[in-house]
Amino acid sequence: MEINKNIEKKIEEVGKKAYKYEQDYGGCSQCILAAIKEEFNFINDDVFRSATGFAGGLGLTGNVCGALIGAGIAISTFYGRDHSDMKDLKNKRYVTLEIVKELTEKFNNEYGSIKCCDIQKKIMGKNFNLWDPIDREAFTKAGGHSDKCPSVCANAAKWAIELLVEHNLLK
Repeated sequence: MEINKNIEKKIEEVGKKAYKYEQDYGGCSQCILAAIKEEFNFINDDVFRSATGFAGGLGLTGNVCGALIGAGIAISTFYGRDHSDMKDLKNKRYVTLEIVKELTEKFNNEYGSIKCCDIQKKIMGKNFNLWDPIDREAFTKAGGHSDKCPSVCANAAKWAIELLVEHNLLK
């Protein structure tokens, strides 16, 4: 599928911003949302704030990757069903679920897992307990915030937008 040049440029910018925000601020889920908010303007502050606790695999527990969660939130915010349409008369729920499933498959294909701890092991050689100050420092020294997790964030942010484009929802 051919992507128009304006969207293509914005996708690259989303990736760069997500990368930079993870380097500068941490909080992978929010880094994805901040980048998408700035380039596409469909993420509001309540959605951004709601992602605060998802970093490091949900509360720094190493479970589902926060970057994946942030990207899933972005997709759902853009196209998910509204509270006023819980019956889902437009079938947005299953379209959104399909897109997030595809995003999850991209993570599995790229990183071999959707779990933060497994992704850390793949990209840094080991997983870290981010609640432990010594492990957190080792995570940082291993490139956790300099290039490793920023690259995961960049991919997640770009993949979210690319999938919306591939499904003809964002043009």
